[in-house]
Amino acid sequence: MDETEFWEIVDSTREAADGDPEDHADLMIERLAQLDPDAVTDFARHFETRFVRAYRWDLWGAADIMLGDADDESFDYFRCWLIGQGRPVFEGALHSPDDLADLVPDFDPETDGDAEDLGYAADEAYEQLTGVRLPDLEIPQPAGPEGASLDFDDEAAMAARFPKLWGRFG
Repeated sequence: MDETEFWEIVDSTREAADGDPEDHADLMIERLAQLDPDAVTDFARHFETRFVRAYRWDLWGAADIMLGDADDESFDYFRCWLIGQGRPVFEGALHSPDDLADLVPDFDPETDGDAEDLGYAADEAYEQLTGVRLPDLEIPQPAGPEGASLDFDDEAAMAARFPKLWGRFG
């Protein structure tokens, strides 16, 4: 599976779910379960690679503002949600996290930003297909977020670093 196929599955299942994260995960599992186990493993590698790429202080700061607070766990779920929004939103957020204010105009902190189940979709599909757990993907996990750390409690610094997000959610 190449990157284009990966994003097509993400996009088509999100659109079919009308943006609902739980339905999105269910539809993704159904779609992946129609593939062979090697393709599901490839999908999992694409997902995990992007999950690791998004482990950055600046994205965590954006998530903290958008969600009203983001601990380790909620930032993990936010990264799953971010991948689930598709390539333009994901890559745009990596390029400039503050642009999320424009990239997701309908974001509601009560219902968006948490897509934990998307992170397990490939695991579920693989297990349905094979009866065993998805093998270790052997993708190195970083010791901590990339970039310079941020003090999420320093409102002035956060407003200066993320002016668009702060103006919308701060």
